[in-house]
Amino acid sequence: MTGILVLVTTLTAALTAASPAAAGPAAGPQVGQGIGQGPKVGQAIVQDAAVKPDTATAGRDSGPPAVDPNDIRFTRRTLRTGTPQQVGLLPEYVDRLRTDAEAYLAPTPDHPNFPTYAGAVLLAAKDGVVVRHDAIGTAVKYSAVGPAPGRVGVELPADEQIPMRPDTIFDLASISKLFTTVVALRQVERGTIDLDAPVVRYLPEFAAGGKEAVTVRMLLTHTGGLPAFAPLWSAYPTPEQRRAAALATPFAAGASPGNQYVYSDLGLIALGVLVERVTGRPLVELVATEVTGPLRMVDTGYNPAPALRHRIAATEYQPYADRGMVWGEVHDENAWALDGVAGHAGLFSTAADLAIFCQMLLNGGEYLGARILRESTVRTMLVNYNAELESRYPDSDRGLGFELNKHGYMGPLASPVTFGHTGFTGTSIVIDPLAHTFLILLTNRVHPDRAWGTNTVARRALARDLAYATPVRPPLGGSAWRADDRDGGSVTLTAPLRRAAGRAAVAGFQLWYDT
Repeated sequence: MTGILVLVTTLTAALTAASPAAAGPAAGPQVGQGIGQGPKVGQAIVQDAAVKPDTATAGRDSGPPAVDPNDIRFTRRTLRTGTPQQVGLLPEYVDRLRTDAEAYLAPTPDHPNFPTYAGAVLLAAKDGVVVRHDAIGTAVKYSAVGPAPGRVGVELPADEQIPMRPDTIFDLASISKLFTTVVALRQVERGTIDLDAPVVRYLPEFAAGGKEAVTVRMLLTHTGGLPAFAPLWSAYPTPEQRRAAALATPFAAGASPGNQYVYSDLGLIALGVLVERVTGRPLVELVATEVTGPLRMVDTGYNPAPALRHRIAATEYQPYADRGMVWGEVHDENAWALDGVAGHAGLFSTAADLAIFCQMLLNGGEYLGARILRESTVRTMLVNYNAELESRYPDSDRGLGFELNKHGYMGPLASPVTFGHTGFTGTSIVIDPLAHTFLILLTNRVHPDRAWGTNTVARRALARDLAYATPVRPPLGGSAWRADDRDGGSVTLTAPLRRAAGRAAVAGFQLWYDT
């Protein structure tokens, strides 16, 4: 369990802060260490322009603060580069984004056996200002992987390796699901798709396996009862047979519509086929004309041209699929076997293009005059439709397509309306609509081998840096301290008196906590 603690103190007898306790590398302010003045990212201990005042202050008197999508204030902004100071961020923590990202190019105590990734591109922005956009490490480094148990990466000669650059193109993996979602929601706005209609209304063959009651909304919230995965790529010989098999897949054992949470690629494959069936247009065309084209996301699309290969980050060595080192083609085996285009995976993009996508959502569905979604639709996307499942599935918080409040990789940026998604190849986006902040981390963590481990430790470290870059402003004055956000840890705030307190001394504090 991750705990985050903020103390705001008002003391009759003045206190001095004790020295902070030792913590992991590049950690944020620790217990007893003062943190700067200003609002905390995404939290309601102080009033923030993005939170209604009654919501922001109610928790101090009547219980923990609460926030929901109705509290989000959309502000139209156009992305530009700038300094942390321009948007009230603490530059020392913004600078840590690069430092901490670079640390994971080698084994670390929290990822000890292999480097977390060969390279990465990160982009952080607040209020439309891009405060960091950095490329580190290597986009193409390995040619193969040695045998188990060592699984040592076989490096290319130095002159054949390709360094990461800010405009490197990445295989987004499951972040592709968000674009399928947006395409589907545009059809919902037009009235051609009903979220609560059964999928079989649009795809009669989906009824196979007793799935007649599964709705479109259940596909988007991963509650339809479908299995997480099926090896379509190896079990069926043609793309047509693979699509048919995905739609005909029966429920997972013991599952029923709406009664469980199982993150399912198959559900988004079905959604991709559904929007194609409703519109009569292929998914690749829908994403291009409905989303990436209007937003001028010039480096985003499926099946990148061979001429772009030098800009693409390599992914995994896949000799079991007779593919060798995958580079310039989609990594996901099922998407690859579906001609590179599927509802769950297949899209390639850059950090700069994804920044446009993130800012469009923070703007309430619009960017530079291109209206992609209505504001009401964006709010609808951020409702936690799985709240009733949380007691049985604690990691099930989901809006429409997006994950919500995922401390595992959002770290201290998490809130009930913080939204984002990860991709198996090592990609992630985190969007905090309360602080109008987002963080993009694109890595090639499966290069050369998925067995080297996930990059969630790096995702959390960078999310912590961006969260801690936003200072806390105590509403009643005084100093603030933030506890460490270690897992399973105990922390103590020690603040010795400058002078003897006497019998009349009073110490008061406000407490905000998140576990």
